[in-house]
Amino acid sequence: MRLLGDPLRAQIVRILADGPATTSHLVADTGAKQPNVSGHLRQLREAGVVVPEPRGRFTYYRLVPESLHGAALHLADLAADARAHSGTFRDC
Repeated sequence: MRLLGDPLRAQIVRILADGPATTSHLVADTGAKQPNVSGHLRQLREAGVVVPEPRGRFTYYRLVPESLHGAALHLADLAADARAHSGTFRDC
């Protein structure tokens, strides 16, 4: 959740959901500076959310759907627990 809590990282993930893109594409689409986009891509790569794919002179970044699906399932479980226990107050 923290990884996608940054607005620019979340925007990058939304853009990549439409298909692989290069750093240059992401800079153009977000209006962010290249070093900033590259830093966010590094964090997403280290977390396993994106993978780089070299294609000729360019490197494209692609989302790993399974990593997002795992996070979505985790959030769904938390929401179900919260719903089930919303009226359960702990004793003081």
